[in-house]
Amino acid sequence: MLLELKRIYIPPGQTVVLRDVTWQELETILEELGEHRAARIAYDRGMLEIMAPLPEHEYGKEIISDLLKALLEELDTEFISLGSTTFKNQFMAQGIEPDQCFYIKNEPQIRGKNRLDLTIDPPPDLALEIDITSRTHPKIYQSLQVPELWRFEKGNLQINVLQDGIYIESETSLIFPNLPLIDVIPQYLEQSKIIGRNTTIKNFRIWVRQQLIGGS
Repeated sequence: MLLELKRIYIPPGQTVVLRDVTWQELETILEELGEHRAARIAYDRGMLEIMAPLPEHEYGKEIISDLLKALLEELDTEFISLGSTTFKNQFMAQGIEPDQCFYIKNEPQIRGKNRLDLTIDPPPDLALEIDITSRTHPKIYQSLQVPELWRFEKGNLQINVLQDGIYIESETSLIFPNLPLIDVIPQYLEQSKIIGRNTTIKNFRIWVRQQLIGGS
């Protein structure tokens, strides 16, 4: 099967599902696929999903990621963004590749590390999934104890926060509790399609500074 993986063509927006994949097979498949690829994987107790994102999926991911980075910079908060790093826990037989993820509170614990193992390392503080291709696996993030999961779908931002091991939909972020990001992030994403990425990020930084002044 592994020799045939490179021959499988997955059209953008489509998904391939493989059943009864062992953990060792998963590790071999990930090595076979390589790190520098567009496809994302999700693994849940033997079921492996491989998805190829649409171009608009990637655009939304990049802009929302850039907005988050700008926000953290304006807050003078250290962070590490790890993109679609593969997060997996062999004991739970689960693994996921988010569209983007951020270490913020736990950033000092993973600073300088080249490889992460969720059996000993903390999960990212925030994971981002763009749902244009109907791909999210909240239960996997929940099992891996990712404190906050953002899901962006059809122009709307949904913020899920982990409470007692279960995701609860929230109007505000635990990480940025005083900012109305659920409304603002989609607005700036749409703005970027009209006035461009750079101008949008500049405008967003101005907005953040205004909020900080108003809240001080």
